[in-house]
Amino acid sequence: MLHVLTHNILPVFVMLALGYVMGKLGTAKQEEARALNRIAFLVLQPPLIFMLLTGLDLSAVRFDAIGIYAAVEVIAFIVAFGLAKFAFKCETAEAFLLGMCVVFVNSLLYIWPISTLIYGEEGARPISAIVALDASASFAFFIIGIQVLAGGGIRSALPAIVRNPVLITIVLSLALNMTSVPIPEPIQTAARFAGAGAAPLTLFALGVVLSAAPLRPTAPVIGISALKLLAFPVLVWVGFTVVSPENPWQAQFLLNAGGPAGAMAFALALLHGVRTDRIAPVIIWTSVLSLITLAWLA
Repeated sequence: MLHVLTHNILPVFVMLALGYVMGKLGTAKQEEARALNRIAFLVLQPPLIFMLLTGLDLSAVRFDAIGIYAAVEVIAFIVAFGLAKFAFKCETAEAFLLGMCVVFVNSLLYIWPISTLIYGEEGARPISAIVALDASASFAFFIIGIQVLAGGGIRSALPAIVRNPVLITIVLSLALNMTSVPIPEPIQTAARFAGAGAAPLTLFALGVVLSAAPLRPTAPVIGISALKLLAFPVLVWVGFTVVSPENPWQAQFLLNAGGPAGAMAFALALLHGVRTDRIAPVIIWTSVLSLITLAWLA
């Protein structure tokens, strides 16, 4: 457990921590971090998603495991959204993104690099499958959902949805994968080169931005963080225990479930003008506390 923490988890977490410390010291500015986050989201993340989705061997994917995980995501999101909306009296858009914090783990930019360090690229296939699920379904649902909620309806949000580079990349990558269209080597090289910078740059920028956020653990922050780090992994474990107890992908799916709340909830809140004083602390606290859960589950 200690070796996994020091050799595989902390080296990835340090980029978030470095950004947070530099933000607190004033060495890195908020406007700089927001610009970096936008570049990482629009320029570097699409090639990373492209390489993961086009390189995923769909014939080796355990769709039974994906189905269990997706069903648990739906249940956990409904519970979290209801808690935030009706118990904590959050606005609908904020409750929507707090629900996202519970089920949308930072798989692509945090868990996948950690899993690759622990298991190697081939051994990290289950996490790649979760990334594919999150990128192709969950992320698209949350991008479109918040666009509709914050933009006043599907009609007004449709142009921005159609132009979103992440959604375009998801559709294109899956189409190329399913049709077995060969990707030219120069394009693969360019995508690998650009995509390699997505995770460290995003985590650093997030750390800087979060350095200005309050850390006070209010009731909504505690409730949503507990759902993320405790209830969600337990639900995943129950789902596999009941439906597929011998599933070989169970361990890595549990590892993913124990990860921190995804940074994209905060990025979408900033992008659409949704209040972040509860979303940001959830991401900070789950990022710190998940060091324990990840080291234990790994």
